[in-house]
Amino acid sequence: MKTFQRILIAASLLWAVRPTLQGQETGRPDLPSLFDKREVMIPMRDGVKLHTEIYTPKDAKQTLPVFLERTPYGISAEDKGYSHKLYNYAHMFADGYVFVFQDIRGRYGSEGQFVMNRPVHDPSDSKGIDESTDTYDTIDWLVKNVPNNNGRVGIAGISYGGFLAAMALINPHPALKAVSEQACMGDTWMGDDFFHNGAFRLSYGYEYATEMETNKEHFQLKFDREDLYDWYLHAGPLSNFNKEYLHGKIPSWNSFVEHPAYDDFWRRKAIAYALHQATVPNLNVAGWWDQEDFYGPLATYANLEKNDAAHLDFLVVGPWNHGGWAHGPGNFLGSIPFGSNTAEYFRNQVEAPWFAFYLHDKGALPLKEALLFQTGSDVWTRFDSWPPKDAPIKSLYFGAKGKLSFESPKGDSADAFDSYISDPANPVPYRNRPVDETYPSDHPGRWYTWLVQDQRFVENRPDVLTWQTDELTEDVTVTGEVTARLFASTTGSDADWVVKLIDVYPEKPDSDLNLAGYELMISDEIFRGRYRNSYEKPEPLVPGEITPFTIDLHTANHVFKKGHRIMVQVQSTWFPLYDRNPQKFVPNIFEAKASDFQKATEKIYRNTRFPSHVEIQVPAAPSAAN
Repeated sequence: MKTFQRILIAASLLWAVRPTLQGQETGRPDLPSLFDKREVMIPMRDGVKLHTEIYTPKDAKQTLPVFLERTPYGISAEDKGYSHKLYNYAHMFADGYVFVFQDIRGRYGSEGQFVMNRPVHDPSDSKGIDESTDTYDTIDWLVKNVPNNNGRVGIAGISYGGFLAAMALINPHPALKAVSEQACMGDTWMGDDFFHNGAFRLSYGYEYATEMETNKEHFQLKFDREDLYDWYLHAGPLSNFNKEYLHGKIPSWNSFVEHPAYDDFWRRKAIAYALHQATVPNLNVAGWWDQEDFYGPLATYANLEKNDAAHLDFLVVGPWNHGGWAHGPGNFLGSIPFGSNTAEYFRNQVEAPWFAFYLHDKGALPLKEALLFQTGSDVWTRFDSWPPKDAPIKSLYFGAKGKLSFESPKGDSADAFDSYISDPANPVPYRNRPVDETYPSDHPGRWYTWLVQDQRFVENRPDVLTWQTDELTEDVTVTGEVTARLFASTTGSDADWVVKLIDVYPEKPDSDLNLAGYELMISDEIFRGRYRNSYEKPEPLVPGEITPFTIDLHTANHVFKKGHRIMVQVQSTWFPLYDRNPQKFVPNIFEAKASDFQKATEKIYRNTRFPSHVEIQVPAAPSAAN
């Protein structure tokens, strides 16, 4: 959530050093020469007032639409001058908008109480408030009080801001004509910030919740060592965190403890709970390597597609991390080049004309339905639906001696399995050590690019299983859903399963020698075994019993090039991003004791009866974007 703000700060460090000379020294627009600023407190229906900054273009010759962004991260410049948020929309200045930025309730300059992912209020409560009502009341005030507006409002946001933008679609104000939810927190238990399929995102949940829900003047995260893998390991079980560090003072952490399963508490916070049909055009935006909220925008798009006869639901996915489309050229991520300025393309050729079409009646729509960057081939591709309908499925089967192939296994030998010992005292790191803070205060940090990190750093661990194909003799294109189907057993009574689909580069690549042998994750996910039958009611695994697990690795649009290899890895820990499963069933892992944690032997089966494999959609090649 906070990542987008931190990335912008890091990317804009040079500009922030000399703000008075921004236009002269960096080529960035001189904001005071372009906009008049107005600062107001807008009243909500319950009397709470929200701090809002309004930027009207100077010498506007015509009525203009309003473009709104709401955020929990603060809108004001440190010197109380012009908000740096304006720079994020420089590509839209030429079309003409009244830009409005607002602190949501309980944050920075706004009144009221902040609630993380505030749920939709009970419809029977006529006085109830939520982020959708606050947006409605804000828009109502703006169209009545901002001079020379054309009666049309657009709204956008990234991450938490994406959640806020999506909430605007629930009972939208009549003046709301265009929405772009970008990397929205669609469901923070099922697949976004705090949990993935029941596995708790430890380092992210702890560091983000404490930053959002404390008075920074009195609280600061205290880490006594550089490598937070080591710090979290020594912190012990989750039951220690309130006892030793938080003392019950962090509402979100208390919610994690009280609601470890997918109950009504989490459902009411999810966009899908209340948003079933868009009556306003919505541009969903996601990044293939979004380290925080890839699930949300794809799930929101899919949910709205079910009732989209009016064709108001659009999707763009590019080769970006969290919010990476909103800044910089987007020609690479980490060590991976993309051959073009993908972020600039999105901003100038998609986002700006999309809003201009709906808010200015200008030009034509820049996309028909879904526009996705195809990694590997590095081209933009267009689809009539995503994932493609009725696309054929091929299976990559696990075989003996680490072989991965499209040929199904032969024979029913009971010994056809691979195994490892999963030890909670020595978990597999999710990125190369040392693991720094999620959001360091003094540098951009390594969190932002961990999903494209070379996976060879875990290749020789005995608790990571690896299967890979021979060198490919032709391109293999994955376009659509990726699903892992494991047949596994454990000596414990609970287990986590992590599956990664990886593109292995040739040892002698055609171009970049830095990518020789590189192992690039394309799809990945974790699944907590106790939820195999129900996310609401966890059940213990039966020790030694071969059990099927279906793990959604989401969608991909990637070409495994000729000369590359396809790899699949399976492991049971991914630390400290995800908490350690005790591997002994306990009712609530947040209350587990140190004595509950135990080693377990995990087996992945690969015979005709139990053919563990990864399914990929391999349809006909889509049409390339113009």
